[in-house]
Amino acid sequence: MATIVVMPQLGNSVESCIIVEWMIAEGDTVSVDQTLASIETDKSTMEVPSTAEGTVLKLLWEEGDEVPVKDPLIIVGEPGEDISGLVPGGDGTPAEADAPAEQAAAPEAAAPAFATERATGAVSPRARALAASNGVDASAITEGSGPHGRVIERDVAAAIAAGPVLTSAARAAGVSATEGTGIGGRVSVADAGRTAEAAPAVAVAAPAAAADFPGASTSAPLKGVRKVVAKRMMESLTSTAQLTLNTTANAAGILAMRKKVKNADESLGLNKITLNDLVCFAVSRTLLKYPVFNAHLEDGVLTQFEQVHLGFACDTPRGLLVPVIRSAQALGLKAFSDEAKRLAGGAIDGSLSPDFLSGGTFTVSNIGSFGIETFTPVINLPQTAILGVGTITPRPTVTADGSIGVEQRLNLSLTIDHQVIDGADGARFLRDLVAAIENIDVTVLA
Repeated sequence: MATIVVMPQLGNSVESCIIVEWMIAEGDTVSVDQTLASIETDKSTMEVPSTAEGTVLKLLWEEGDEVPVKDPLIIVGEPGEDISGLVPGGDGTPAEADAPAEQAAAPEAAAPAFATERATGAVSPRARALAASNGVDASAITEGSGPHGRVIERDVAAAIAAGPVLTSAARAAGVSATEGTGIGGRVSVADAGRTAEAAPAVAVAAPAAAADFPGASTSAPLKGVRKVVAKRMMESLTSTAQLTLNTTANAAGILAMRKKVKNADESLGLNKITLNDLVCFAVSRTLLKYPVFNAHLEDGVLTQFEQVHLGFACDTPRGLLVPVIRSAQALGLKAFSDEAKRLAGGAIDGSLSPDFLSGGTFTVSNIGSFGIETFTPVINLPQTAILGVGTITPRPTVTADGSIGVEQRLNLSLTIDHQVIDGADGARFLRDLVAAIENIDVTVLA
């Protein structure tokens, strides 16, 4: 009997996944745990293993589609088996499929068909991108060939090949024309009654290619990590009262510590400790004295945490991710650095579990390696503050004997939510953090 394989719940915070690439095709034979597809969550890229064995009778989605977790993904069974009752939009009445044990424990995960009203009239991301780049109104395609009438890429391609597309106004006015004068060749109301014979007899020279306006362009909907980052940044800026305070710390001590561990005996395992590790380590200790900075603000409720779950911004091929060092305040410097390397590596190559990309109580964003001195970091909701770390810059200073010298200063930018943190508290936090950084040799011993 046919079995439905559903999109798995990959991490507690994942709600949907985008199919990046199918690893199998209809008609292929699959086994349990065989990789079915490469998918992208809002945080990382992963692989979907099969929970059933047999012949792939139906792929229910296309590459580029965003699939809610626990929704049907493929149908597996015996060759030639009737699955009309299982395919969304099929002739038969949806019936229960043989589900793996883990699916049977969660009835909602083994639902054999999509809710028709959810998908009817929907347009897949790839179809939407193709339509936008060709000036096609995807909403004008009333019947798609995807599940539940979903408009997919081949439907848009067929509409493009069929000829000129009517604008919504022209469609409402019942305009009929073989050629359009609108953007992308679309037929507009102005084309009503226009025929090929009505074209001017005198040929007009086409404008030079260099004068083409606005020129070539591409359009694509935001998706995956980029879509999530865009949404969260807007939510952060529109729902909080953000204030940024800037200061600097004498970097002499932290530079000396970095040099010392870099040149230490390799058997100690300290050589890979970075400046960012040292700064984040100092942050994890300073936060213990300021609970309101190590907190979440949600729906008017402030939750302060005893443990420091320190997030750090990480630049990855899929965009900005924030891995979280759990219980950072309890880790020694080497363990802290090792965990940061593990998390960053997993975030970059896409192997990190989504569970380690959520639950942070404070975030550090370091873009000093790009030469940025100061910036305004955006709070990572529902957190109440975030620290930006800039580059180290030389600054003039007056030495003890009254002469002018040069001092290396580390730039720090602290953004606070002024709803729960006052500017004076932000200043105190930075003062103590500067002290922890400038005396890092003592901080690591505390």
